[in-house]
Amino acid sequence: MSKFNLKWDEKGLIPAIVQEYNTKEVLMTAYMNEASLTKTIETGRTCFWSRSRQKFWFKGESSGNIQNVKEIRYDCDADSLLILVEQVGVACHEGYSTCYFRKIDKEIIGQKTFEAGLYALDELYKLIEKRKKELPGDSYTTKLLTDKNLLLKKIGEEASEVIISYSEDKSRTVEEAADLLYHLFVLLVERDIELGLLLKELKERRSE
Repeated sequence: MSKFNLKWDEKGLIPAIVQEYNTKEVLMTAYMNEASLTKTIETGRTCFWSRSRQKFWFKGESSGNIQNVKEIRYDCDADSLLILVEQVGVACHEGYSTCYFRKIDKEIIGQKTFEAGLYALDELYKLIEKRKKELPGDSYTTKLLTDKNLLLKKIGEEASEVIISYSEDKSRTVEEAADLLYHLFVLLVERDIELGLLLKELKERRSE
């Protein structure tokens, strides 16, 4: 029996609308289950349930754009939540302060505060996670995930290619660096290392 007086859907989920505590701007909508709501209350940070990846995710775990929870409410029908937060950075992975930056006629309102570079890396990580879960037979990523020796060999090769490209055109270095990053991301996923842990390590080094 749930410890919350809420009406969960047939999958045990409830929509959670996130609003900025100070400006009252609506930031995003996601889903919570009882466990993620409990984690949100315990940690003071928004934690949701991913319907596509079937796992918990803390807002900002990859980008650093976390949401500090100030208050949690539920509506009169007890079938939706309102989460009031202090947003660190932007809420939308596309670089806007809110996910609701498009009008119904597709007009864009608001401005990006960054080009969504971190989002591209996060999307790559999630795609590799999806490949790990499904292991499609015709996928190169599947081959890497299921053959540790091949993966390590390719990382070594791609690192060498980056070094060699130093004496060539910059565009070549960009291509080889992208290849290396991809293979490193496969390694992270294969070892169940969250992208957020890598970013946390980089932030800690920046402060040294």
